[in-house]
Amino acid sequence: MPLGAWRRWLENSSAQRTGRMIRSPLLVPIQQPDLPEALYLESHWYACRTRARAEKQVDRLLARAGFETYLPLVERVRQWADRKKRVKFPMFPGYTFARFRFGQFLEVVQTAGLVEVVGGRGQPTPIREEELEAVRRFAQGIDATGEIPERVEWMEPGDPIQVMGGPFKGMKGSLVEVRGQTLVAVHLSAIRMAVSVKLRLADLKRVG
Repeated sequence: MPLGAWRRWLENSSAQRTGRMIRSPLLVPIQQPDLPEALYLESHWYACRTRARAEKQVDRLLARAGFETYLPLVERVRQWADRKKRVKFPMFPGYTFARFRFGQFLEVVQTAGLVEVVGGRGQPTPIREEELEAVRRFAQGIDATGEIPERVEWMEPGDPIQVMGGPFKGMKGSLVEVRGQTLVAVHLSAIRMAVSVKLRLADLKRVG
């Protein structure tokens, strides 16, 4: 949800309105009856979108404020005119992760460089522990192997796609299944047959 919208909602909350009431560490009344109670009582991980190249700054400020944070970094070699240097970059440019209760939301969104806490349906969306653990393991594997991850388009089964590379380049179909991290099975409607082929995820583009 956009940061401005959350701030307006928080500022308009009042003790006279009905619904669940709690107070944030800044003593601002927070009230939204349709939010699950667990968001108020328990800490959860959230993705925090930052301004460009502000990931490390936001992560540092949140940690300094006492929040548990996680900024996945990967090493890359930067070439200067006279030398090379290994530099750590965010694995997900424009994002860092923080763990907090919803009662601490206002304190989080006031962090310099933070644009919004990622969510949907009018509320922040917690990240499942197993998903973040998978990111940690992925980052550890990159450190161990030196492999550079490639960003690919997010796609789900049923999405219409077009093959952008390889021997099937130019053909259109629908995504049937994602297998592992690089292979997918795609039903190609252009050949008018109920068959599928395995293609690299990097060769696919979502269309329509």
